[in-house]
Amino acid sequence: MDRKALTIDYCEYASLEEMPERERRLMVCAMESTHRAYAPYSKFHVGAAVLLADGTMVSGSNQENVAYPSGLCAERTALFSASAQHPELAVEALAVVGYFEGSYTEASPCGACRQAMAEYETRYGNKLTIFCYLKEGRIRRIEGVESLLPFGFDADL
Repeated sequence: MDRKALTIDYCEYASLEEMPERERRLMVCAMESTHRAYAPYSKFHVGAAVLLADGTMVSGSNQENVAYPSGLCAERTALFSASAQHPELAVEALAVVGYFEGSYTEASPCGACRQAMAEYETRYGNKLTIFCYLKEGRIRRIEGVESLLPFGFDADL
């Protein structure tokens, strides 16, 4: 057996104020979209926003359904909406944030969202920058979905 290890390279901003303007606007867009979530069952509101190649930002929020798992995560809502409205524009970045019991909270894409994000990287031939809101208002910045999904797959179409 040949033992191997993974290393994940990422950085963290101490606060929104530390982020460059464009990235801060993307995170604020995701924060605002938490308030449009439909989460009557979990009460965990998630907002996401994607940044497209021309600077356009498209937001999404989680949408729950009593027929679980028929709902959809915020990240895929934002990605699919951006693709439907602007199919010619590459997705460059995605921000995600949670909101629970009156305050913003930590959120990270689930496995299905990570695989969808990987598909967009393949589709447009670029790595996504992912921003995740953390406790105490810090923001994690990750370059490329491979850091979140090291053994994702591609259909090799």
